[in-house]
Amino acid sequence: MQLVVTEKPSVARSIASIIGAEENKDGYMEGNGYLVSWCIGHLVEPAQPESYGEKWKKWTYESLPIKPEKWRYEVKADTKAQYDVLFQLMHREDVSAIICATDVG
Repeated sequence: MQLVVTEKPSVARSIASIIGAEENKDGYMEGNGYLVSWCIGHLVEPAQPESYGEKWKKWTYESLPIKPEKWRYEVKADTKAQYDVLFQLMHREDVSAIICATDVG
């Protein structure tokens, strides 16, 4: 099974119809050896400064630049459901390849 990930649902539907993934599921389409899903824009974003500790909860010019040793990322609350769909699809045992069909961003 190959997983195709697109930027948005309309592109996923177009690609799915071309490659024969016509069975609609919750958050993706499946068929003909393919799973096709989408990202709804950006699913993950950089963590807010306060997630690194109290000193950046209320920052000042003197505390800039904020350069943590390890950058953190957070799943956006409004896209968490689709993130969970993609996470599950990417970890399916029958998925042998992931095809990125998103824009370069």
